[in-house]
Amino acid sequence: MAATTPPPRRSPARLAPYGFLAPAIVLFVLFFALPIGYAIFLSLRKVHITGLGLGPHARTEVWAGLANYSSALGDPELLASAGRTLVYGALLVPAMLGAALLFALLLDTPRVRLGTFSKLAIFLPYAVPGIIASLLWGFLYLPIVSPGYFLLTKAGMSGPDLLHGNGLFLALANIAVWGGTGFNMIVIYTSLRAIPAELYEAARIDGCSELQIALRIKLPMVAPSLVLTFFFSMIATLQVFSEPMTIKPLTNSMSFSWSPMMKVYRDAFVQGNLYSASATSVVIAAATLVLSFGFLKLVNKRANGGD
Repeated sequence: MAATTPPPRRSPARLAPYGFLAPAIVLFVLFFALPIGYAIFLSLRKVHITGLGLGPHARTEVWAGLANYSSALGDPELLASAGRTLVYGALLVPAMLGAALLFALLLDTPRVRLGTFSKLAIFLPYAVPGIIASLLWGFLYLPIVSPGYFLLTKAGMSGPDLLHGNGLFLALANIAVWGGTGFNMIVIYTSLRAIPAELYEAARIDGCSELQIALRIKLPMVAPSLVLTFFFSMIATLQVFSEPMTIKPLTNSMSFSWSPMMKVYRDAFVQGNLYSASATSVVIAAATLVLSFGFLKLVNKRANGGD
C-alpha cells in the first residue's frame, strides 16, 4: 500500500501577508463590524415594563421584531428632518463643487501666480474641525457679537437673519462650503494635473483659447473626479450632524430633530431609547446605501452608453 504524502505546510513567507493584514482586520471587526451588528441587534429589541416600572425586574429587554423599524419609517419627525437635509444638500453640493471646480481650473492655468500659497489658503479651512468652524461662523451670525452686523448697523443697514427661518439653511450650507471646498478642489486639481500636456499643446496650436480648453478638454477629462466628489458630498450631506448640533444653542428655530442624525442622538442620549435610535440609524444607513448604489448604477449606465 502506497504511503500518502502529507499536505505541504505553508512557509512563513506565505503567511507573512496575513500577519500584516491581521491588525487591520482586528480593528475592522472591533470598531466597524461589531458596532454595526450590535446596532442591528438593539434595533430588534425593546424594553417591556411590568407594573409601575419599579423594582429590579420591572424593566426587561424583550424581542421586538420589526416594530422599531415600523415606528421609525412612520415617524413624521424623521421624514421632516430628511426633507430639511435634502434642501440643505441642494444648496450645499452645487455651491461647494462649483467653487472647487472653479478654483481647480484657475490654479491649473499656465500663468497662475502664487499657486502654492493659493492652494494652501483654499485647502486650509478643511483642516479646521467642523465643530470649531461651526462655532466661529455661529458667532459671526449672532448680531450681538458679529463684527459684520456691527459695521452694517453703523452704516444704517440691517443684516440678514441667518439663524432663523430659511436663512438657517444658508448659514449651515455656508459652513460646509467653507470647510469642504478645499478638499474637493485638491481632488479635481490632482485629476487635472494627470492630463497629458500634449493635449493642451495641440489645442493651442489649433487656436483654442484657455476657456475653450477648459470647457472642451479639462471638464470632460475630470468628469470621473466630479462624480467621486459628488458621491462623497452626497453621503456627507445625508449624515450632517456637527454643524446643526453646534449652531442649535444659538437659535430657537432649530429642533433636536433638525437632521436625521440629530434625531438619532436625541432618541439615544436625551430620551434614553437606544432601541428606537438603533432602528433609525439602520434606516438611515440603508437609505444612504440605496441612494449611493443607485447613483453609481446610473453613472455606470451612462458611461457605458445606456447598456
